[in-house]
Amino acid sequence: MSLQQPIDRSSAAMPRAFGESARVAFATAYPDLSVKLMHQLAGHPLFSREALAMLAERMPGSQVEYNLGKLPLGVRPEETPNNGLTLGETVRTIDTNGSWVVMKNVECDPEYAAMLDAALAELAPMVARKTGRMLHREAFIFLSSPDSVTPFHMDPEHNILLQIEGEKTMTVFPAGDPTLVPPQQSEGFHAGAHRNLKWDAAFLNKGKPVKLLAGDAVLVPVKAPHFVNNGPAVSISFSITWRSDRSIAEGELHSLNAMLRRRKLPTVKVGAKPEAQRFHRLLYRLMRKLGV
Repeated sequence: MSLQQPIDRSSAAMPRAFGESARVAFATAYPDLSVKLMHQLAGHPLFSREALAMLAERMPGSQVEYNLGKLPLGVRPEETPNNGLTLGETVRTIDTNGSWVVMKNVECDPEYAAMLDAALAELAPMVARKTGRMLHREAFIFLSSPDSVTPFHMDPEHNILLQIEGEKTMTVFPAGDPTLVPPQQSEGFHAGAHRNLKWDAAFLNKGKPVKLLAGDAVLVPVKAPHFVNNGPAVSISFSITWRSDRSIAEGELHSLNAMLRRRKLPTVKVGAKPEAQRFHRLLYRLMRKLGV
């Protein structure tokens, strides 16, 4: 979805994604805390196995990742094993092939775009009051074979993961903890480094396990580290994400610190409301424009 395109509120055919209690819980936790929610999209025909296989086969290759699903919590991207199947085969036989699939930016398909827009329209007023308008709205679909593991990682967006089928447990860690994600790693992440993080078993007591059944959802704050253990059946999840003035500002300040660190200059503290650090954001944009 484009940055300028307004949220489409005309999707009358789409069911409401969130009830009143979920919207209240979201408004209380957003943007800094993780919280479990309920949703009403489980069982929608767009998430049937055949509908997803057909979607996968028309997705550009650059918007899909798939591999074997039983991975260690800490795995380097180059060590992720291929499953030897085509994407369509992987989706249609996901019950038995031991794989993990993500389809990125499914909002490029009009039907899934309408679902994303309708769901986010329910939350947009609450988001705007706290972090500004929703920007760069995107949707992702995850399919996981039984007992698959998604390694320890972080993402740059505000994210709500909606469990559609099966069960999984997402263990969510606090965002902004430098013992989990050192400043240099945050800086590298905003420069394009991979999302996977180094895992240490000593981190475990900082995580909060959230069990998700069909109809459950979880709000994951920007760059809150997490890993996922799939249950004994196939799991299908729908992730709806957006950026905000706050998340973009946070990225700009970490990118500024990377520039400063390379020149052995003092770095800037990234505060709780980075969007208010206007001077340092302007400095970053100026340095980037000048190619410093």
